[in-house]
Amino acid sequence: MKYKISHRTHYQYDSPASLSHSELVLIPRNSEFQTCTHSRVSLNPEPSVRSMRQDYFGNTVINICLESPHSELDILAEAEVTLHPAVRLVPEQTQPWEQAKEAMMRYETPKDLEALEFLFASPMVQSNKEISRWAAEIFAPGIPVLRAALDLSHRIFTEFSYDPNATNTFTPIAKAFEIKRGVCQDFAHVGIACLRAMGLAARYVSGYLNTQPPPGKSKLVGADASHAWLSLYIPGLGWVDMDPTNDVMPNDQHITLAWGRDYGDVTPVRGSVLGGGNHRLQVAVDVVQL
Repeated sequence: MKYKISHRTHYQYDSPASLSHSELVLIPRNSEFQTCTHSRVSLNPEPSVRSMRQDYFGNTVINICLESPHSELDILAEAEVTLHPAVRLVPEQTQPWEQAKEAMMRYETPKDLEALEFLFASPMVQSNKEISRWAAEIFAPGIPVLRAALDLSHRIFTEFSYDPNATNTFTPIAKAFEIKRGVCQDFAHVGIACLRAMGLAARYVSGYLNTQPPPGKSKLVGADASHAWLSLYIPGLGWVDMDPTNDVMPNDQHITLAWGRDYGDVTPVRGSVLGGGNHRLQVAVDVVQL
């Protein structure tokens, strides 16, 4: 599958801002199952300083600085990505989750060692006794690790309600778990917390989802959105993605942008502004299959 992605972020300020610094994570990464063949990030007004780097997790980060007065900032990220779907795993044929846990502690390969850091709590995914008990109900003794993880994803899908007004990007994971409401970010965080509570490595994945319009309807421009899911590390097999928001294993419709410990590591646009007063934010995303 090959996709073209357009992600526009537009800030409008009540009064001119005199200075702004921003960090952008908007370029899809390359991996074993995905190749970014083209990418471009356009800005209006043009920043006085612009640089690019790779962060600790290997994501591409663009740093910009605007040093002259500006009443708006328009960021347009465009990319073309080719997906190379992995062979589907049979959940029941994966090792028992206890063996996966023990293998993580031995970190016998460089990949195991690299995944080890995703075992621990992170700023937005703190350990929680209630969440740990909830996860333990699913991970029965001897159950295959991928079967248990998919059952967990299904439980989040069925017991949580998608409600964009219930939470925001700063809502603590304990609150989202308590009210059983939220968005893809919350569902991914809860899933990650559950897996880590069971001694399994899990990371947060940000990206895009190729949405389909209802039968007989045209796809609306700008109607797509950024998305998030999680990935479980299974020693001997590698990272396996799962999307609790849609109760699916990502294959050929999920485009990976970045990954990290939680949302805080992969925020698409963040920064600080001097002046400007209140601001209005508009985001439009288009994912088109080529």
